[in-house]
Amino acid sequence: MHVFYNAKEKRLMNPEEFSQAMTAKYNRSGFVGMHIDPSQLNQSRNNAAGDYSSADLAYQYATDRLTYIRQRYVEQSFYTVAPADFMNVVVGEGAWSQQIITQASIQTAGGFKQGKLNTGAHNAKLNTADAAITPIATYVQNWALATEYTLFDVNQALFTGAWDPVEAKQKARKRDYDLGIQEVAFLGDVADETHFPGLLTNTAISANTNRIGAAISGMTAGQFAAFVAGIVGDFLTNCNYTAMPNKLTIPTDDWAGLATPVSYSFPNISMIEYLGNAFKAVVSGGVELLPLAYGIPANNSTVTGLNKHVYCLYHDDIDTLFMEVPVAFTVTAAGTYNNFSFQDAAYCQYTGVTILKPLEVMYFTF
Repeated sequence: MHVFYNAKEKRLMNPEEFSQAMTAKYNRSGFVGMHIDPSQLNQSRNNAAGDYSSADLAYQYATDRLTYIRQRYVEQSFYTVAPADFMNVVVGEGAWSQQIITQASIQTAGGFKQGKLNTGAHNAKLNTADAAITPIATYVQNWALATEYTLFDVNQALFTGAWDPVEAKQKARKRDYDLGIQEVAFLGDVADETHFPGLLTNTAISANTNRIGAAISGMTAGQFAAFVAGIVGDFLTNCNYTAMPNKLTIPTDDWAGLATPVSYSFPNISMIEYLGNAFKAVVSGGVELLPLAYGIPANNSTVTGLNKHVYCLYHDDIDTLFMEVPVAFTVTAAGTYNNFSFQDAAYCQYTGVTILKPLEVMYFTF
């Protein structure tokens, strides 16, 4: 059992008595610092970039007797969006593999006309229908990240009774995973754009640079009418009329202005309402409109050749496109080799967005 020496009273104190004395002396139950990840301070996904510098990070800091330290602490805010709202996310299939193959069945015969039969001709014979398969590869990335803490971290957290560094590290790692998978879903893995493309960054997708020449929210009534009249036709021409679109992503900075009226002369309907009604009129079930911050140039400038406003109109279906997480986010039990430092690991596998039918996805950029 640990004991503490009281120099003023010249006697020993047990831990409970020492804790009570410390609380009475400083009139507080814990020091609380701002929860900040210094590596993210200057990234766009932090909603208050630059408000704090790494020099501000502290677990120990000076106070005086008139300082009140609040027990509640505030955490960072990040831009979050669920990839599953935009596409199918397949979890658990192909676990531990490094490549997943989807077989695409292709018709190779000459079509209906080959079936015409002339029974009066000499040596009349039947033509045959035929098909073949071709492999579409999806590459798999392994991922793992550790957290580590020591007895000092644990016991000092118990001493302060407020901020728990072990819990904070666990939450920070899970947040890194969530934000990382989110970014891959839309922008791909910028370290390997070829094998891990995102929804907005697949080089096999056609990009229309004429239909949307500026933000939709800034269009005149005539420009907006031309946009509404042409966008579905552009998609149908691109996919040879094989599918109808059912989702459209709109850069969030443009989305924020779509409540403006279509015409200031007759301000009875907003642009976003008119656009939704127009899609419902020509597409069975309509087209879901989705704001997406990754469509803003400042948020996609890390992708080679992008740095543009990107609108994505597509047919969302499991046979058209999907993302995979072959091994879901999993945390191991904490272990130690010296009973002082403790470490655990989280691991997963992920892929980029596989687009099986690129003609059923279309980008509009400016």
